[in-house]
Amino acid sequence: MIESRYLTDTRSGYDAIAQAYAETFRSELADSPLDRAVLAGFAELVANRHPDGRLLEVGSGPGDVTAHLHDLGMAIRGIDLSAAMVDLARREHPGVTFDVGDMSALDTSDASLAGLVAWYSIIHVPPVHLPVVFAEFHRVLVDEGHLLVAFQVGDDVLHFDEAFGHQVSLDFHRLRPAAVTALLDGAGFDLTAQLVRAPAATSAATKIPQACLIACKRPTAGRTS
Repeated sequence: MIESRYLTDTRSGYDAIAQAYAETFRSELADSPLDRAVLAGFAELVANRHPDGRLLEVGSGPGDVTAHLHDLGMAIRGIDLSAAMVDLARREHPGVTFDVGDMSALDTSDASLAGLVAWYSIIHVPPVHLPVVFAEFHRVLVDEGHLLVAFQVGDDVLHFDEAFGHQVSLDFHRLRPAAVTALLDGAGFDLTAQLVRAPAATSAATKIPQACLIACKRPTAGRTS
């Protein structure tokens, strides 16, 4: 089966820039109290509904968000397309499990996860492919399992041919919360919460609005418990 071009480009791009990327954004989570608040709220929602449930972060990159949720007491592991990112995450966070994986074809059983996090990782997925990705998220979550997605807000595509001194071909798709919510609804999710942060000058990544959505998988029809 021929792999979609965006997967190949994303993998090779992050393989090339993994170390420099991790160093540049190392303090991003520590510098964002709102991001930490969203992650803490998400963790509590998951724990309240499914106390012993497992979680997965897709597109986990250097592993900082996965490790943060692990430190909050969540049974979580991370996957990333980039083997270089996975190697780096394993070195930085040896107490957490990281594997190579593709969010559009998860090596995870049906209805086996209580929570799933896509923290600025759907931004590399062309919108035409998002229904397939969200259907995969729906497949692996239990009924009333929670999903957290974060992305930059907008209508454009930011393309990089070069990053951190390396030749790459990386697209960053900015998205509208209403459009993502509609896609999630079509995939079988109900919106639980939405946060849109105004542009900030704290880093290059936050100079445009940022959105976080939390959604819940609708119970299977006929479910009685």
